[in-house]
Amino acid sequence: MAEKVCIKRLQKEYRALCKEPVSHVVARPSQNDILEWHYVLEGGEGTPFAGGFYYGKIKFPPEYPYKPPGITMITPNGRFMTQKKICLSMSDFHPESWNPMWSVSSILTGLLSFMMDNSPTTGSVNTTAVEKQRLAKSSLAFNCKNPTFRKLFPEFVEKYNQQQLAEQSTSQQMPTEESPEKENAKPKSEKLVEPTTEGEVNERRRNKRQSLPTWIILLLVSVFGVVMALPLLQL
Repeated sequence: MAEKVCIKRLQKEYRALCKEPVSHVVARPSQNDILEWHYVLEGGEGTPFAGGFYYGKIKFPPEYPYKPPGITMITPNGRFMTQKKICLSMSDFHPESWNPMWSVSSILTGLLSFMMDNSPTTGSVNTTAVEKQRLAKSSLAFNCKNPTFRKLFPEFVEKYNQQQLAEQSTSQQMPTEESPEKENAKPKSEKLVEPTTEGEVNERRRNKRQSLPTWIILLLVSVFGVVMALPLLQL
């Protein structure tokens, strides 16, 4: 059971955090246990974590603020192991360096700063920037599957729903490629094939002669008849 000093201190710090929030951080105590806090870190722009939302817990001891809390990360992130305590100077890994003057705000600020760094520590992992970017993109979807996250952070659930609607709208507006069946159904212009052999040339000529209009044929016959009759008229 938490001591009265611990409860009063955490209640005071929560009010201060609501009044002056930490940039890129949201933190709230559990509704049933003030010793258990839940936080969301937003990845900073210009880093592989940009666009990511990282959900985790801070577990305070009943002796807080005289003893440090334990810190864990739940969202896969490529920087820290999930469900494992993170080694920080402000965590219970180093009780000898703990300062009772440190607050929840200072703990969260230190955690966010350390996450954006590459320094190895107990509980950290080594991954590529590409892997961190992939995890950042899928982080909000992962978090929204967690019932506790959905209950404590409804604004992030709404943000995720808006992203889904925006993606659906974009996909519907994109032109779709025509199927091969539609492509084959289009009328194709006929290509003129030039004859390549002597037989094809003669056949083309015969076709041209056969395609002459009837009146031209009659005219040619009449002219031919007049020419043949001229010698008879001179007799």
